[in-house]
Amino acid sequence: MVDLIRKKRDGQKLSKEEIDFFINGYVKGEIPDYQVSALMMAIFFKGMDDEETGQLTQAMLHSGEVLDLSAIKGFKVDKHSTGGVGDKTSLVLAPMVASLGVPVAKMSGRGLGHTGGTIDKLESFPGFSTAITNEQFIHNVNTVGISIMGQTKDLAPADKLLYALRDVTATVDNMSLIASSIMSKKLAAGADGIVLDVKSGSGAFMKNDKDAFELAEKMVAIGKHAGVKTMAVVSDMDQPLGRAVGNAMEVKEAIDTLNGKGPEDLRELCLTLGSHMVTFAGKASSTEEARKMLEENLSNNKALDKLADFIGAQGGKREDVYDPSNLPKASKTLEFTADKDCYVSSIMSEEVGISSLLLGGGRRSKEDIIDLSVGIYLSKKVGEKCSKGETVATLYGNDDAKLSDALERLKGAYTFSDQEVSKNRLIKGIVE
Repeated sequence: MVDLIRKKRDGQKLSKEEIDFFINGYVKGEIPDYQVSALMMAIFFKGMDDEETGQLTQAMLHSGEVLDLSAIKGFKVDKHSTGGVGDKTSLVLAPMVASLGVPVAKMSGRGLGHTGGTIDKLESFPGFSTAITNEQFIHNVNTVGISIMGQTKDLAPADKLLYALRDVTATVDNMSLIASSIMSKKLAAGADGIVLDVKSGSGAFMKNDKDAFELAEKMVAIGKHAGVKTMAVVSDMDQPLGRAVGNAMEVKEAIDTLNGKGPEDLRELCLTLGSHMVTFAGKASSTEEARKMLEENLSNNKALDKLADFIGAQGGKREDVYDPSNLPKASKTLEFTADKDCYVSSIMSEEVGISSLLLGGGRRSKEDIIDLSVGIYLSKKVGEKCSKGETVATLYGNDDAKLSDALERLKGAYTFSDQEVSKNRLIKGIVE
């Protein structure tokens, strides 16, 4: 291990055998944290080329269970988002794509910090559970066309160990380490095709477009190296996606979108990602054709019906999809109003996410219990005009002190201008 640390410290390339040696030794407990920390720091400063990054991903991927989804009929697609505020894309995208006969087999996580998790949002449906066996997961995809389950502890265990170590040694922000962490879990989940939504902006892990594109290119290269169809969409996270931030509120907005009434940016992102998923699976000959098919299933309620089937198959009630009044609701509201005529010039996504966290809608640590009913509705987004006294955003909560703290934080997230402001470009680019 000392030889590997020295080699990488001096900027040399690690071989496949050397990478396998350190990953296997670390997972078995034969290599101590302090040596792996030293190697992570050497990688942080000296970097890894695409071949090394691919080999690291493969070693992490094979450090534990790799899901065998060969029993699922058809071309299985998965989607991954690098995380953001108000990002309820999977709730719209998965049923939309599955409604066209493309099997969606997805593993999702819970939220931590200012970003929400798909599983928390889905648990807004009373009775719904992602704690299902691999057999149930496969059965549901074959019968319903879609299933989402929680990540198992046996999937890419090396990634869990390495991430915990990187988190406390300031070595998280390295492209190769980020890309291999994400892709080892995605590849272990067994899909035939992966569509990535790489966020760029104030509420994202990647704060600028240059870094977002670099990460997207690395992950697509890893997918290609592993023989899995992979592409990425780089999308805007300089303001929250959609208008609702908070678990049950985001579910309602997703249902609105499946009803053809949701916010334009959420609909557009889902159609862009979905058209690539459908084309990957060979259900359409072009993304333009796939998009038309998806739009049709948004207007004829087939996508909404597919969400109801999915919720029903995993313990929830189908009728809650058609009448979301059973979803958790907060007891109090507080409004943020404009104190003059103006335009919204920017919204710091991360600050909106922290405001929702202050209401109880997120976790500071993994043990925290989320209040699924709380959240924020953004009546005004970047480029939109506000008249004096008009509502800019509404906070939903169950505790006056938390509402007051969250309002102060939310006010700091917004900046206003007397002049008209151009709106953000949602899709920054495609990496294939």
